[in-house]
Order: sequence, then structure tokens, then C-alpha cells
Amino acid sequence: MTSVLLLHNHYQQRGGEDAVVEAERDLLLSRGHNVLTYFRHNREIQPNGFFSAARLGLQTIWARDTYGDLLALLRKEKPDVAHFHNTLPLISPAAYYACRDAGVPVVQTLHNYRLFCPAATFFREGHLCVECAEHSLLRSLRYGCYRDSRPATAAVASMLVFHRARRTWTEMVDCYIALTEFSRQKFVAAGLPAEKIVVKPNFVHPDPSPSPAPSAAEGSAHGDFALFVGRLSPEKGLHTLFSAWKRLGNRIPLHIVGDGPLLRELDHEKSHLGLSSVIFRGRLSRQSTLEPMKRARFLVFPSECFENFPMAIVEAFACGVPVIASRLGAMAEIVADGRTGLLFTPGDAEDLAAKVDWAWSHPQEMEAMGHAARAEYEAKYTAERNYEMLIQIYGRVMPVQQRAEYVSSNSEIPAARL
Repeated sequence: MTSVLLLHNHYQQRGGEDAVVEAERDLLLSRGHNVLTYFRHNREIQPNGFFSAARLGLQTIWARDTYGDLLALLRKEKPDVAHFHNTLPLISPAAYYACRDAGVPVVQTLHNYRLFCPAATFFREGHLCVECAEHSLLRSLRYGCYRDSRPATAAVASMLVFHRARRTWTEMVDCYIALTEFSRQKFVAAGLPAEKIVVKPNFVHPDPSPSPAPSAAEGSAHGDFALFVGRLSPEKGLHTLFSAWKRLGNRIPLHIVGDGPLLRELDHEKSHLGLSSVIFRGRLSRQSTLEPMKRARFLVFPSECFENFPMAIVEAFACGVPVIASRLGAMAEIVADGRTGLLFTPGDAEDLAAKVDWAWSHPQEMEAMGHAARAEYEAKYTAERNYEMLIQIYGRVMPVQQRAEYVSSNSEIPAARL
């Protein structure tokens, strides 16, 4: 079986990327692969400690310790493929060069837009922003896009400029994984080689399964509240959500699962607007989030940025719950309007309110959309489907002779797909 080295720089606060790395690791292990890991964690960064700001900036561009440690690991273990996730800031792109020098092919999952936007979101001051991709990374220095800090932004922008000049992104990576066709097109337009980018979504595992239909004695199968799940941050469209709920006149309960920098502001806004139907449930574990998700009538996902792959949407699909989402980017690609949910104009509270009002007053239609959403999950977002796609990608980057051996040891891979 294939030997895979996973590389990831964990964030201070656990997020979606960390969860995806763990899910893919567990998936590969469950199928008998030898899985090696090279993980670093931002807990290593101590303010005013070992990593001064200047040292951290240099580490972001070229981490000498990562290069040396990784090269030794690669030469000792000889994995078939190195699968990168996040390299910022402690791993750095130096790790790609260690793989090249050890003769190990590289796959890179594009979880966000960091290669062309220091903030990684294409979002700034409440609106979409692609200035760095269309003009110059100097725009990010003007605005201090990364962590609202010009020095921190300068470190990330310098890393991007340095490695563009070295052609790292075009020559050191054998295959990129985009999570949606929308994001793939964004990366191609920004300059990555189209022939090197494939689309493979994330997946939901274990399968949460929809709640069983209640008996006649238990009453209706329709949920008694709407649900938002996500980070409480400016790009998530929460002000639009609250404005829409004000128009609905507290007729529809809304449960909000998540935490983030806007929590205090949103709590104040809830009181100011008199939104007694809104309930904050805080940050919950994945398993604890699935419980209200299964009972919700629908999920509302009003994000106003170019989401790369919203896990909350496919988790709702897995639970048999339809989604009302912004008609923007990946959301419009994943949610089929009128089939697995409804789409509304991004940032338009009136349109969102109208869609929510219709959904609440048409429970049978929404229940049918929930069944279609579950079928979409089964067709596209299961661990089994994802594993098939992942091993095809690994086979794609291997040398011809090694690829033949790979196919023979993974009989489920049609050779023509490689």
C-alpha cells in the first residue's frame, strides 16, 4: 500500500483545515496505508520569546529547521507521496524543496486563497477584495490585511513574492487539489497552471445519518427552528442574517452555533433589534453540533466571501437538511437552488428574509429538498467516494514505473484514470 507523508501547520485555534487533515489521515489509515506525519503547531510561537517578530518573518519565507528535519525524514522513510495542507508560518515552502531533493512527489490541498491573498479570504472591510490577485501584493501592505497588521502582512507578502520569483508554486508542486470548481477557476485566473489543479471536495465521516422519521404519535417530521453554524466573523454575513430576522418579526426561531470575534457585537445587535427568537448556543463539538443540525428545518449559510468549501453545508446534507445559502462562489456550486436548498442574493437581507419565509411556510417542499440533499451527500461527499478520488490523485503524481506498481497494489483504481 502507498506510504503517504502528511504535512500540516496547525493553527492556534482548531479550525476546519485541522479537522480535514485528521479526517484524511484516519481515512488512509483505515485503508491500510502507511501514514507518516510532519506536523508543527503555532503554539511554538511565543511572543517576545524564542521566535521574535523578525525571526518569525524569516521562518515564514524559508524555515531552515523544517528543510533539514524534513529532508532527513524523507530520506529515511522514503514515502511515495508528500501531501501538504498548511505551511504558514513554521513549515514554510522550504518543505517543497526538501521533497524535491529527496525525490518525493508533492500534492498540495488549497484550503484557502493564501497564495494570492495574504488574508487568505479575498475579503476586506466588509466586501470582496481581489486587488492582490489582480494588481499587486503591495495592496495588502496598504491595508494590513493579515491579522490587521502591516508588519505581519509584510512577512506573508514577502514569502509570496520570494516564492513567485523562484517559481515555487509552478515548479515545486506536482498537483494541487482545489475543493470546488469555482475555487479551481479562481486559482487558474490568478496564475496557477490549470493542468496541475484537480477538484476533490472534502467529505463527512463518520456518516451522521438523518434522524429517523417520527412516529404518528410523535407528530411532524419538520424541524421547529432554523440553524446557523460557523465562525462569528465579519465575512460570514451575520449582520445580513440579523437584518433578515428583524424583517421576519420573531416568527421563526434561529439557533446560532459558533463563536468568534463578533459575538459581543452580535449579542448587542440582538438586543437592539429585539430578536427574541435568536438563541446563541456557543461553540460546540462536531458531535454536539450534529444533534441540533438533525432537528433543524434548514441551515442558513449567509456568507459574503468566496468560501472555499463550507463543511457546515455538506454536514447538513449528510443529516438530510436543506440549506439556504448565498448565491456566491462555492455555495452556489454546492447548493442546487430549488433542489437541495435555496439561494439568495449575497448581502441582501430582504431577499434572505423572503427565502426563509417561503421555506418556513412550505415544510413539505423543504423536506423533499432534505431528501435530495442526503442523496447529494451519498453521491459526492462520503469517505468511500473521497478515498477513490484521493488515491487517483496520488497515482497521478508518481513516476511511471512506481505508478504501475501502485495500480497493481490498489486494484480498485482503473489504470486509465491515472
